[in-house]
Amino acid sequence: MHKETLLEMTGSIDRIVFRNEKNGYTVLEMNNGEELVTVVGTMPWVSAGEELRVIGNWSSHPTFGTQFKVETFERSKPATAAAMLKYLSSGTIKGVGAATAARIVDTFGDNTLHILENEPQRLCTIKGITKSKALKIGEEFQRAHGIREMMLYFSGYGITPEEAVRIWKQFGAQAADRVQENPYCLCEEGLNIGFSRADDIAASMERPQDDVCRLRAGIVFVLKHNVNNGHTCLPAEKLITAASGMLGVETALTEEALEQLKQDGSVLSQPLKGKEFIFIPKLHRSEVYIAGRMQMLLCYPAPPIVGIDQYVSAMERECGIQYAELQKLAIKEALSKGMLILTGGPGTGKTTTLHAIIRILEMKGEKVLLAAPTGRAAKRMADLTGKEAKTLHRLLQVEWDDNDVPVFSRNEKNALDCDVLVIDELSMVDVTVFEAVLRALPLGCRLILVGDSDQLSSVGPGNILGDLIASERFPVVRLNEIFRQSMESLIVTNAHRIVSGEMPELRVHSSDFFFLPFNDAQEIASTIVDLCNRRLPASYGYSPMTDIQVLCPGRKGELGTNEMNRRLQAILNPPDKKKKEAMINGVLFREGDKVMQVKNNYDLTWNKSDGTTGEGVFNGDMGILYDIDRNASVLTVLMDDDRLVLYEFEAATELELAYAMTVHKSQGNEFPAVVIPMFSGPPQLCYRNLLYTAITRAKTLLVLVGTQRTVQAMVANARKTRRYSGLLSFLTNEEELQQGLIL
Repeated sequence: MHKETLLEMTGSIDRIVFRNEKNGYTVLEMNNGEELVTVVGTMPWVSAGEELRVIGNWSSHPTFGTQFKVETFERSKPATAAAMLKYLSSGTIKGVGAATAARIVDTFGDNTLHILENEPQRLCTIKGITKSKALKIGEEFQRAHGIREMMLYFSGYGITPEEAVRIWKQFGAQAADRVQENPYCLCEEGLNIGFSRADDIAASMERPQDDVCRLRAGIVFVLKHNVNNGHTCLPAEKLITAASGMLGVETALTEEALEQLKQDGSVLSQPLKGKEFIFIPKLHRSEVYIAGRMQMLLCYPAPPIVGIDQYVSAMERECGIQYAELQKLAIKEALSKGMLILTGGPGTGKTTTLHAIIRILEMKGEKVLLAAPTGRAAKRMADLTGKEAKTLHRLLQVEWDDNDVPVFSRNEKNALDCDVLVIDELSMVDVTVFEAVLRALPLGCRLILVGDSDQLSSVGPGNILGDLIASERFPVVRLNEIFRQSMESLIVTNAHRIVSGEMPELRVHSSDFFFLPFNDAQEIASTIVDLCNRRLPASYGYSPMTDIQVLCPGRKGELGTNEMNRRLQAILNPPDKKKKEAMINGVLFREGDKVMQVKNNYDLTWNKSDGTTGEGVFNGDMGILYDIDRNASVLTVLMDDDRLVLYEFEAATELELAYAMTVHKSQGNEFPAVVIPMFSGPPQLCYRNLLYTAITRAKTLLVLVGTQRTVQAMVANARKTRRYSGLLSFLTNEEELQQGLIL
């Protein structure tokens, strides 16, 4: 798709229609000398009366009509008396209203700008303006135009207007001086500039490689980078080695910088099992809180249910089933204690057990809430239990602060209204979300945690399910008996073989699990495309869009999601003159594409065909790209659950093609048919738990395509992706927990 030629327009701002103070997004009316036009875009701090030069293109909004959409802009100070009157009357300068503005302009006319900039004390000659007020008006005028100078300064370093807004809010009028003094201040929380760009800016300023500001920022960057890989902390020695290598400096210099960070509290140091670990402070607080609150749940449990055996017998009669011994044990533990961790693989009866627990508790008049980490996991939980289930963020009533950081309305002061909380797919929950859950848990509330400990860990930091089980402090029931009806499924039996370190049965071709051997990556890719496009739809009646899902270990390479999505899109939804396209963030989207939301967005609005409306689209929600309106820069997606969602192109960066997705992204989901490429790849993506997680996403059909050697290698590699975490130590070592509380 060719890039459109940008247009240029100049004029004076007539009025500000709308401004988002958080990000500077502005809608204004501008007089271009011929007519009033609507101009939209990120234009922070512009005011009525100012002259603008805007660069962008015309667009047509479905509601607001024709608009000029700004890519970039330049502003000039108001030059004439009329422009100054409009500017001062707009309220931009604190202490100057419409009446005061009129008196100032009447007195000084076209010389008003010079007076405000250079001789503000002369304003006190006007009736009603004292000397102190005159000087204050001058300061406010300088502040407003200091922002303009700051934006020009930052634009020289490639910093966008949106980023400049965040920097100004963080540092105020001293922003440019702060960056000049220490460009690595741009790495601070909430600015989202990043170490690499700050390092480039510092290099352009000819800052030395061993600048202590650089060393400090580099250490924090390495620590945060590892947080993104799931770690809540790092051994000090590993952190020093990694940071020194990245920065290209001696370890002694890195050690000195780390000591500074520890002394001023930028990072926290705590010995765990005799070894020094370095934490980001907020993650240290999360793990210490979780450990303390979980132990409090043991000390002050919910009251036990009386007559459990009778209730279990009644449930067996009602449902016409006979619970296995471990299922009975799980039910009794959940009802007699204030907490239960229920784990087990596919076909072991977790859902049946959970249903009995919920049913008995409700029979006793207890209010039960159900939740899961993602929208699709919550929907699946609701389908299996027949009860409403919410995402954890929705349950905790998330809001967003000025830096788009989630803040939960439900907390210690506004606890959840429930007697029992059940959380499914706990392996997907990270430490910050689990901390928020525990803070919102009312005293005496029963907590039931459900998950498969053999699946992949959470995308976010921590290893909640694994650490809770490993601590041996809490009631845990692991269901391991495969029920007779499930034993007929090769998907189920092979999943359990893989967890046990045994090779899955690959030779049977009469069940629901198939292995197609190929040794060449191109052949594997072509076979997967043919399976999705022709063979599986012809043999089973599956829809490539709604029933078949390709799961890849990673994103890169010939068999990663990026390339497989390109191939599958070309066959399943080829170019068509009747289908509109849009290139967004380097990805080509076409009407009819299968897409997925990859980030929780609680501001997106939706409506259903029955007239229902609402807000919120969640990480993992999938649908079909229904319409592209290039003039309005809007995409419309019809989600699987009949929600119609409008995305402006800016918000559409949260969408990805979903013909193929990573195994990590598939967690919490089930699909009728799953196809997985099996080919040699990066060692970090070749391990048992990843294969197990992928296979257990298939509901009725699983097809592996590739080499038996790759399957063997993944089964043999029992090393879970290691995560550094303090939670297990805090749960099992009272002394370390107390030290953590002090820190």
